[in-house]
Order: sequence, then structure tokens, then C-alpha cells
Amino acid sequence: MKRILFFVMGLVITVTAHAQSAQLDADAKYAQQLLKAGEQAPDFKMKTLEGKTFKFAKQTKGKYVLLDFWASWCPDCRKDMPNIQRMAQKFAPMGVEFIGISMDTDREKWKEAVEKYGIQYTQVSELVKFQDTQIASLYGVKWIPSMYLIGPDGKVVLGTVLSDKMERTLTELFAPKGQTYGTQERVSIDGAKGKLTAIIQKPILKQGEQCPMVVLCHGFGGRKDGPMFELIADSLANHGIASVRFDFNGHGESEGEFQQMTVPNEIEDAKHVIEYVRDLRYVSKVAIAGHSQGGVVASMTAGELGSEDIAAVALMAPAAVLRDDAIRGTVMGQQQQGDPADPPEYINLWGLKLGRDYILTAQRLPIYRTAMRYQGPAFILHGTADRLVPYTYGERFNDIWPKSEYVELEGFDHGFGQNIYRATELVSSWLIRTLK
Repeated sequence: MKRILFFVMGLVITVTAHAQSAQLDADAKYAQQLLKAGEQAPDFKMKTLEGKTFKFAKQTKGKYVLLDFWASWCPDCRKDMPNIQRMAQKFAPMGVEFIGISMDTDREKWKEAVEKYGIQYTQVSELVKFQDTQIASLYGVKWIPSMYLIGPDGKVVLGTVLSDKMERTLTELFAPKGQTYGTQERVSIDGAKGKLTAIIQKPILKQGEQCPMVVLCHGFGGRKDGPMFELIADSLANHGIASVRFDFNGHGESEGEFQQMTVPNEIEDAKHVIEYVRDLRYVSKVAIAGHSQGGVVASMTAGELGSEDIAAVALMAPAAVLRDDAIRGTVMGQQQQGDPADPPEYINLWGLKLGRDYILTAQRLPIYRTAMRYQGPAFILHGTADRLVPYTYGERFNDIWPKSEYVELEGFDHGFGQNIYRATELVSSWLIRTLK
């Protein structure tokens, strides 16, 4: 979603999202000739791997259908197969029929690949060269892997070469509408620079029952609201875990001036929130998670409090690059005038005043040295196409934490815009496994 920048986070994500998404979206290059949403999906009949005749319109009438164009000889298809398999396992029980359309010419190699990947859904092929197949011509497929989602009315919902975009579309299509898991309560918590506005979301508990609590820390310029933390909070509540998401000082609905915001006082905010929720009678233990600058805050807060007080840490694209950028005197990818050691009173960023203290404190932040004092379980998620924070900064957290798990999402940007559902599911699932 973005370009290489300096202060990394929520507001930056919003402003630069469209530019980098367009840059990274392979559909702009490889899906131009695919059928468009709303077009009627052409009917076809083809032989299955078992030699039976598959009639598309007749056998899929009234269903959602995912057509996956692939081949055993295609490296990108093999790389993408785990994504397709995961989608089939998740969405087939919801009524989506998966059809694999192979561009193979060799039946045995096709069969070997199906067996290797344990594919259970229907497979069909013309067993002729890709460019000579009627099906590729009918559907405008010039590149594999390509896939279509066809609706119950037989019309195209989506044509794409990106499995993550397909998964995102399916997730949104089948997501429960207007459902909130557990209960929500708005609270006010004393922070480093005034009152912090927070939302506590917790599962339905029996009298006297306790549950874990996860503190969610947003990034620079961000706020507690938005799909990333809302999806995580819903998933946690649905599995018996509470969460609190809050606006840091100078952000959202919380008190304080943005110009006075620094990473150290955000760490103090996080500590105040942890102290508040730890005193709630139904909280058994506390974990912390953060995105971008919030990931830096989460890691350093865990390091200062230690494994005795923090049960688990999850970081999403942790922005430890902010220290190096501050030393270089870089702001939003542009070199600033003057001495980085003597910055002006503030820098204007899209109408927000980023204060001198933020820059000076960032230059001396002992991010990894502080974070490494935490020795409990940790999870780090980073995208390989993150232009704001190179994934090597996430890798280093994995190096300093012996009990950590590191996951890279190929081609994902700083805000995980390629498939926010996939990213939040990975974080939520890890927290659920670790805390329950």
C-alpha cells in the first residue's frame, strides 16, 4: 500500500494506500482480458480426471462457483495452491463449489499434482496446450493462475489472478452481517497526556469466570477504529478472549496534542491501559498486540514489563525503521533541510504537526535492546512488499525473541491491504492458540 517513508503508520497508510495498491496489483497487468463482473459466465463441458463429462451450467446451477485455472507445470500455480486449498476447506462447507481447470497436456502429470496437493474438488481439462484450449478463449485467460467467482445467477462476481483478492471477496461475501461478538463498553483511561478513549470487547462470561485480555495498539496517525482491530477483536471475543483498543494521546477521541506525541509517551499510555485492564476482575492474563508504530510500542512495553506481566506479544509490520529514519533526517521519503540533530519545532504532515520531541526521542530509541528483555511467546507478521517498513525489521524481532514465530506474506504491503482478513486471521489464530 505505500512508498518508502519515515513515520509509518495509520494516517500514512490511508494517504498512500491507493498508489501502492495499484502498483502491486498484478490484475492491472495480467487480468485485463478476463471477463468483467456482471458478465454471463460461458457454459462449457469438459472431461474430469476420471474421464467423466462435467457440464458446467447444469452441475453448478444456483451455486457460487470458484473456477481455478492452473497447471502442474506452472510454478506460480504450485506456489498458490496452498491458498486455493485453504479457501476450499473454508468456503466449500458454506456452499461454494470449487472447480479446477487444468492447462495440462499430460494426464499422468496432472494426476500426480492432484494427488501431491491432496486436491478433493472437481478437476477438468481439455488436455491440449494452454493457448489452444477453448476454455481459455471463452474466459479470456492469458495467464495462470487465474480464477473466477461465479454467482448463483451464472454471472461473474470477480475475475482475478490474485488468490488473496479472491479470498478477500469470499470472506466479505460470506461474513455475518451486522454481528458483534460479545459485548462492547466504552471507557476512559488516564494516559500520559490526558484521558484515553477505549473500547473493551469481551465474550459472554459466566458469573466468576475469567478470560485473557489483549491490548491492541494502533500506528502513527491511526486510531482504535477500523477493520484491522475490529476483525481481531471479533475473532478473539468469539473464542473467549477479551480485548481493548484505544486511541493514543493526540489521536482519535483521546486527549492530548498530536505535536506532543512521542513513542515514549505512547509506551506510557500502553502501560496505563494494561494497568487498567489487569485490575478488572474477569481478566486472567494480559497480552499486547500492535501494528506499525503500535508494534514498536507493544514490543518495548513488553520488554519493560517482562514476561511475568505480559503473556504474549503479536506484532504486525512493526515499524522499528522509525529510529533509522529519524537519524537520517528523512520525513515521508524526503530529506529535510537542516541538521537532523536539531529539527524545527514541528514538521507539518497533512495538516498534523509532528513535534520536535518525537524526532529527537526517536533517534535514541533503544527499540530492540528494550524489546529483547521480553522472553515470552511472540508472533511477528510482515509483508514482503512493505515499502514503509522493510520486512527485515520484522525478522530482527524474530531473531531476538527465542520463543517467537515469524510469518511473511508474499506481496503484502504495510497495511496488509491485499487481504486484511488473511492477516488478521493469522494474528487472531496465534493469540487464541497461545492464550487459551
